[in-house]
Amino acid sequence: MESETAAASSSSSSSSSSSSSSSAATEASCCPICLDPLTDHAYLDRCFHAFCYKCITKWVKFAAAKHPRPLSSIRCPLCKVENLSIIHGFSGGSFQRRYVNQDQRNRCLSGAHELRSHVYDREGEIANNIFDVQRYWKSRKYLWQNMWLQNWLRREIQTITQEEDADVIVHHIQGVVESFMARQQKESLKGTPEQKREEFRRLIFGAAGPFLLARTKRFVDELELFLASGLNIDAYDRVYMQRLSMSSSRDTREIDAESSDQSVQSRFLYFLNEDDAD
Repeated sequence: MESETAAASSSSSSSSSSSSSSSAATEASCCPICLDPLTDHAYLDRCFHAFCYKCITKWVKFAAAKHPRPLSSIRCPLCKVENLSIIHGFSGGSFQRRYVNQDQRNRCLSGAHELRSHVYDREGEIANNIFDVQRYWKSRKYLWQNMWLQNWLRREIQTITQEEDADVIVHHIQGVVESFMARQQKESLKGTPEQKREEFRRLIFGAAGPFLLARTKRFVDELELFLASGLNIDAYDRVYMQRLSMSSSRDTREIDAESSDQSVQSRFLYFLNEDDAD
């Protein structure tokens, strides 16, 4: 009898957990403004909250109309973080960027660099549950050559140093990575996956530290994620942004779910209906 009760309790708990996960996933895939499934995905560039492109551009228009001077940034309607632009129009290896103030479009580095810069600016946060890094080491996938490594390293180092000419640092770090991998080809059965991972991180930290300074540990974390993903840069960025957006949405719900939802819904239903009536 006790075992039947325990089984029923376990089944109920599992069902509740599954229902909760399904609900969270559904909520994350809906636009916080129109409450419909996301279409033409758009992300704010600092907080990474996701909206329908049409909805968030209308929000910017609505907010700008309340100020006598052009806005240089816009507050996210969910978390109130100031954002400079909207990232949208993902297609293959490119995306479009719409600045709140269009005069800010001229930049030394690309939109992709700026996006990664915001990733490094998010202190204490890393999307480390996107890919299974431990499995990468246990399954010895580190023995596989990554053909996109050099381009990824170049972009990350340019982002952190804010210098376009980063080839010396890129080749130095790439050389350390490839030397480690080549050595593992000969010594793949020596040492545990944990030991190999620790050695890799120590070597990369030592190679990158003099150049990347306080960003070194975060860079090593990001390098591991990229290698564990096995994806090309475009696919990696897409998955990364989607997960960051989900994380941002979850954090916002935990902080102020009810008040945020009610205020955003009421204000947007009003101005969207008003706009459609024009």
